[in-house]
Amino acid sequence: MTAVTASHAAEAVTSNPPRHSAALRALHWTIAVLIFAAIAVGVYAIYMPRSPARVELMTIHKSIGVTVLALVVVRILVRLAASAPAYLPPLDAFTRFASTLGHLALYALMLAMPISGYIHSSAGQHAFNWFGLFPVPMLVGDNPQIDHATGLAHYVFAWTIGAVLTIHILAALWHLIVKKDNVFARMWPSRSGA
Repeated sequence: MTAVTASHAAEAVTSNPPRHSAALRALHWTIAVLIFAAIAVGVYAIYMPRSPARVELMTIHKSIGVTVLALVVVRILVRLAASAPAYLPPLDAFTRFASTLGHLALYALMLAMPISGYIHSSAGQHAFNWFGLFPVPMLVGDNPQIDHATGLAHYVFAWTIGAVLTIHILAALWHLIVKKDNVFARMWPSRSGA
């Protein structure tokens, strides 16, 4: 790396970094909090004995899931409407490929998790009200086979998204602490709110 190139790279890291839009960053952190909340509530609830309290917790879990599904659809539309900011300094080919693969996996799982959970509830005839406010339509009829298959899929997706999220967080910390580049800042809320 020449002295001029090194100087430009250092300037790119220390200057105001390019960021995703404020809307996309808000959706990112909102969805992240909701996913962790859904996982925590769901894991806690499945170890409870069958009771009204367990039903209430599962209603919260399902309500969060439906909310995540809606927000992920909005996030995809927002992401498609606005191009991603450039990486400064640019990522190497392997890191770029790994980043793309990881993000595609996360998007797929963020859709698959709530969809499988919804079909599982619907096919099992476990109707619920969204945060107790209004009933969520059950579009799949009573079907024990679909109920079982989607329940199993939901379980597998839960473990998979847990693993992918762990890798995602470790990669973000690697960029922040080890690489000290602008990757983490692309999605971190800015002080100006822009």
